[in-house]
Amino acid sequence: MSQEFLRPLSELPVPAGLLGVLTDIDDTLTTEGVVPGHVAAALARLKSAGLRIVPITGRPVGWSVPFAKAWPVDAIVAENGAVALRRQADEALEKLYQQDGATRSANFRRMQQVLAEIEARVPGASRATDSAGRECDIAVDHSEFTRMPQADIDACVAIMKAAGMNATVSSIHINGWFGEHNKLEGARWIVKTLFDIDLDATLDRWVYIGDSTNDQLMFEHLPHSVGVANIERFVPRLRHLPRYVTLAERGDGFVELAEHLLQQK
Repeated sequence: MSQEFLRPLSELPVPAGLLGVLTDIDDTLTTEGVVPGHVAAALARLKSAGLRIVPITGRPVGWSVPFAKAWPVDAIVAENGAVALRRQADEALEKLYQQDGATRSANFRRMQQVLAEIEARVPGASRATDSAGRECDIAVDHSEFTRMPQADIDACVAIMKAAGMNATVSSIHINGWFGEHNKLEGARWIVKTLFDIDLDATLDRWVYIGDSTNDQLMFEHLPHSVGVANIERFVPRLRHLPRYVTLAERGDGFVELAEHLLQQK
């Protein structure tokens, strides 16, 4: 393993002019499915320090609504980059999409057919319990409320790809969608839309933290990429690793990163 990757977080150099933190949610902000109070407090401290904070998740936009209202973040990008929620001045939430309405409707119909095929062909495969809130992708549960063998996870991915979909595996779900968006494209889009900042021109002024295979594009492109300690589970299947890793797992790992950044800011 290259010494450039999975170095301890203590070696992460905090750049002058740090613009913000982009973060995964499940098993990065959450611990046992919830965001503990000290993690929400860490988000607030980062925001108070003048940093832009954007969670980017494979979770559905419907699931994300209460968190976009409650958390001290600039926006939440959901469904692997397809849609975002941001609070307006009157506290109402605005939905932003990467695809137009007609495209979303056509894709939604096709995705439901693929989801039904997966449930019929892969033993034990079932749609994620948050599926009712999804608009731009589908999700199959592999580790949230069930345990799916790796061979069956691979079979689900294969069916999605055979249908022409993009597919990725998070720490809990197998996600599939039609379109060119992904976490990296979602980050580029929202950073430009919200802040009028070119992410690619400022990559070394952002930090990304995540925990699984669907974070690989972010790990690959952001020089200040961090994995929480529980990423160890996915390391054998990662082509692109984060450059740094926390000592603590899940939400505690995120707090560790926040404290590291704030001590040096």
